[in-house]
Amino acid sequence: QVQLVESGGGLVQPGGSLRLSCAASGSILSANVMGWYRQAPGKQRELVASITRVGSTNYADSVKGRFTMSRDNAKNTVYLQMNSLKPEDTAVYYCNFYTDRADYWGQGTQVTVSS
Repeated sequence: QVQLVESGGGLVQPGGSLRLSCAASGSILSANVMGWYRQAPGKQRELVASITRVGSTNYADSVKGRFTMSRDNAKNTVYLQMNSLKPEDTAVYYCNFYTDRADYWGQGTQVTVSS
């Protein structure tokens, strides 16, 4: 069992920045992929960014060039640096830890972009 704890969400003005953190109770290198997802009210959960065990990253088209996913293996933590935030980025952001045998989710952290 892996527990994930997200932090770093909040209220920010358009154009601002936030950094989300996701701390795992186990080694993040045991995951095939770690990802950040988001879910806005009335919408389906969508993949925002992911990083594979070997460090390859992937981003949704809507966040390319603005968001950066990174990790600190020693701290078993992944991050999502979000710059140039837009109102449409408002959502609950979830961390995901995926292996062939299990799929773990954090509790989510709210990000609100509003003036």
